[in-house]
Amino acid sequence: MLRLGYSQADITPDRPMELVGFYREDNRSSGVLKPLLSQVTVWEAEERCCLVTIDSIGFTRELSDKLRKMLGDELGIPSARVMLCFSHTHAAPDADREPEYYREVCRRILEAARQAAADMTEVAVGWTNAQASIGVNRRPVSEATDDRVGVIKVCEAQSGQPKLLILRVTAHGNVLKRDNNKISPDWFGDLREVAGTKFGCRVMVIQGSAGNTAPKYFCSKETPVDATGERYVRSETALTDMACEVTDAVEKVFDTAAVRRDCRVSMYSRHITLESDVPTVERACQIAKEAQELCGIIDTGWLAKVKRLNEEEVHVQSEDVEMQYFTIGDVCMCGGPYEFMVGFALEASRLLQDEYFYVNGYTNGCLLYFPTEEEFDYGGYEVFWSMLIYYVYIERVYPFRREEASRLIRFICGQVRE
Repeated sequence: MLRLGYSQADITPDRPMELVGFYREDNRSSGVLKPLLSQVTVWEAEERCCLVTIDSIGFTRELSDKLRKMLGDELGIPSARVMLCFSHTHAAPDADREPEYYREVCRRILEAARQAAADMTEVAVGWTNAQASIGVNRRPVSEATDDRVGVIKVCEAQSGQPKLLILRVTAHGNVLKRDNNKISPDWFGDLREVAGTKFGCRVMVIQGSAGNTAPKYFCSKETPVDATGERYVRSETALTDMACEVTDAVEKVFDTAAVRRDCRVSMYSRHITLESDVPTVERACQIAKEAQELCGIIDTGWLAKVKRLNEEEVHVQSEDVEMQYFTIGDVCMCGGPYEFMVGFALEASRLLQDEYFYVNGYTNGCLLYFPTEEEFDYGGYEVFWSMLIYYVYIERVYPFRREEASRLIRFICGQVRE
């Protein structure tokens, strides 16, 4: 017997907050375009596990782990059976710089978890894939995209009525660009509403490996780098355009997802240690110069940290990486706390010959971009320049070594349970 409990919490701040996601002088929010949401599901079959979605660019790993432990203690399960999936909206508060907001979000999510656990019902689950071309590879070195829309349909076991629809998609949460400073879940919020109305149930949306995948539609008076060219569509209704395209694709296959009541559900974690080099001072100065000249990023301490590490003769840094797996029926979602490039998802699915295996970023935190070898060689913002902004959230000062991408993909595929 498979049981599910669901609840949700409004996590919209009630005052101006420091935003995160764009490099700009004034990052304070001004008003609310649409409320932020966290959705909590508690699953029970042979074991209990908890899947949570959060409208946020992603917490640091430390803050994510604190929340996972609190949820685990509340539900009587280990942290390895609590998965946090961040939407990666660029219009939500920076939880690290807004500690009171973080504490309030945790309180509301814990309350939602209690409500979900108290309202468990027997369910049946079906799954399929839709196809929607909603993303554009923003890196000139590649045109690869993951057009799969993973569809998990959850119905009441007795009535057969839809209870919950989980959609796994791949496109950055920045339809709204840096000239927007209003709080917003970006296009995930519109997708929840449009698909929810269409299918008559709650909708959860999970972000894939979207590190180099920009949304096809965008809404901005500017024309940023990741919306330049004829592949992108400027639209005043861009948020809804994204939502409608996904919903229309899902509608075509919705009835093909035949539900079953005997689905196995499990959640577990595996760990691997990856390494990064510390650049020489000369190389770091070159990167800082490029970041300022080509991307307008002003160094506020990264170069000083690199110099200090060199003085201390620290030339290699290592990081423990947790990859977490959530399986239900034939579907397996494997997530880690990085902005994985789309190649991670495509290559893992190819190696396993499994269209229902998804590698997702923004899981249990959001640290830095994780490029494939191809992307590493290309360099630029996603590999080097962004380090100058986000190094403060981690110990590393440089991307993982080039070969660590393939190593991690092999590790991910090797840890899948039969």
